[in-house]
Amino acid sequence: MAKPFQITFDAHDAAAQATFWAEALGYIVQPPPEGFSTWEEFARAVGIPEEEWGNLAAAVDPDGVQPRLLFARVPEGKAVKNRVHLDVNVTDPSTTLDARRTTIDTEVERLVTLGATKVEDRGDTTHTWTVMVDPEGNEFCVQ
Repeated sequence: MAKPFQITFDAHDAAAQATFWAEALGYIVQPPPEGFSTWEEFARAVGIPEEEWGNLAAAVDPDGVQPRLLFARVPEGKAVKNRVHLDVNVTDPSTTLDARRTTIDTEVERLVTLGATKVEDRGDTTHTWTVMVDPEGNEFCVQ
């Protein structure tokens, strides 16, 4: 039986990363538990020290189907290339390569306005994708 999972990212600014990825994927920033209007209100109620507020933030699929993305604040910066990355699928593989490239380019432009950086276009005679980095330098692909 398959097991549910989340994907966890180290981050300097967990809330900003959750916001970026929520916008990038059509997710939402995870709301606080029922009965609380903010995460700070929740943290205060359960006794989390104020200096730890903001250590975690999450982006979730509003339909509850795709995995949760958790962002955990860490002091160190990103030092090397990711060993795992997300592929953001925006194209229909049954369309032409040119049509897929146009769709990818449109999505890349949108992601750049959200704070991502385009690294390079890649592909061959049957596949095309763009390598990008999120606002904190984590690599991902748009295909």
